[in-house]
Amino acid sequence: MDSDPLKSMQELGAITDILKQKTNVKQKIFDNTFEVFNELKEILNELTNDINEELSGVDRRLKLEYRDRGKFEAEIRVAEDLLIFSMHTNVFQFDRDHLVWKTSYVENDKLNALCGVINVYNFLTDSFKYNRLDDLGYLIGRIFINKDRNYFVEGKRQMAFLYNNFGSTPITLDAIKKIVETAITYSLEFDLLVPPYDTVKIASVSQMNTKIENSKMQTGKRLGYKFNSDDING
Repeated sequence: MDSDPLKSMQELGAITDILKQKTNVKQKIFDNTFEVFNELKEILNELTNDINEELSGVDRRLKLEYRDRGKFEAEIRVAEDLLIFSMHTNVFQFDRDHLVWKTSYVENDKLNALCGVINVYNFLTDSFKYNRLDDLGYLIGRIFINKDRNYFVEGKRQMAFLYNNFGSTPITLDAIKKIVETAITYSLEFDLLVPPYDTVKIASVSQMNTKIENSKMQTGKRLGYKFNSDDING
């Protein structure tokens, strides 16, 4: 089978160009996301201190607690709720049905749709306190950041509605603070519901022994209920 050396070189050049371009863009996105995540950590720490000052003299169990869980994770405990902020180390592309593709910002440059992501999870504090490994947490929001530090937030009702102008402005410290405050408010309003009777009417001896010894029977804010993306009241 004959091959065309010129055509082969052109194809190799095209592949090399794509790799160089995407690698540079993805590295920039990672750097931007990591920078934002470190800013978010500082805001979590500062907000914890500010709120605790306002709670001076009240039950100590109401005080917030901030903990740095490592390079890509941080948490803040708010009463019986635990919010975990987790930065993914990879860069993502949106599927073709996502509304982001309909924005002029992405239509003008497809690389604008490549984003880093910071996930925000809501767990029960007791799930970690009592090492209840089967307990459930919920993704309440995720922050997308691209090569220009432009961003939007996808998630629960209050968060998604506040930040939907992707491409119009880069993320700022004030925007990060608003995202954190919204996540805290949401988690406090997102109450733990009694699970449906049929979900918990049967228990094994092992489950009961585990529960008695370590309080490890599965718990979640919507255990047994469908958790919808726009769910706020249950």
